[in-house]
Amino acid sequence: MNIEDESRSLRGTATTAALSVQDQLLSAFRTTMRLDFKRDVHDIVTAHDKASERQIVSVILGEVPDSTIIGEEGGRTGNGRVNWYIDPIDGTSNFARGIALWCISIAAVIDDRVVAGVVFNPVSGDLFSADLTGGWLGDRKLDTRAATDEISATIVSSFPNARDLQLFDAAALEAHRTLLVGFQAVRNFGSAALCLTHVAAGWADATMGFSTSPWDVAAGILILEQSGGTYLGYSHGAIDAPAFQAPDFVAVGAGARYPTLLGVVERLSATYDGVTSA
Repeated sequence: MNIEDESRSLRGTATTAALSVQDQLLSAFRTTMRLDFKRDVHDIVTAHDKASERQIVSVILGEVPDSTIIGEEGGRTGNGRVNWYIDPIDGTSNFARGIALWCISIAAVIDDRVVAGVVFNPVSGDLFSADLTGGWLGDRKLDTRAATDEISATIVSSFPNARDLQLFDAAALEAHRTLLVGFQAVRNFGSAALCLTHVAAGWADATMGFSTSPWDVAAGILILEQSGGTYLGYSHGAIDAPAFQAPDFVAVGAGARYPTLLGVVERLSATYDGVTSA
């Protein structure tokens, strides 16, 4: 099997795995749930994150036994050729509060190359996917577009959040002010994967983030790039590769050149070492 055919097959597996937890997550959404915390009170986890990851892993290993799992909740297990980066609920704080901005993100990586990805929003039913032959929203081929100038563009991101304030202090607020003034709109989603897919679909023009994890962005990167967009991963203020492993990023739709946004990301990324306390 060549790599393109394999990527199609892995996209199918990721799609099946994401859809397999739709019902259980929708049943839990907007119900009372117990909240636990990981890094701090801003970093929420629920029993539904853990249960859905177990289900996703079960589907993947049933179809692709030669796999390594890197899950947000379960960590790294296995030693297979295909590395799977799984975020069972990207946007857990939204999920736990009844805000319909959360999704399932699954990416397949071979030799440090993202070859298949799925981002699925169970509430809206939007199923984004990509392999090495293209990116799709459902059955529709994606062809991203973006505003040509900054003042006409909308940024969607999770910046600034509490972690950004810990990393950058007042510089985060000043950067936010710069973006608010320089762009038509800036919106905070609380889900990096959804931000990337909104840019891929042409529903927004750009996104950015700091101190991200590979499971936050890997699937969204492929969907965006296969739709014509551009993703740049940064470490210490410099472009780094593989991009999905870099902690900081900026991503734009096709044809966009936003020097103000790029400058903000490069300056802030250069001020810290890319590592945050657990």
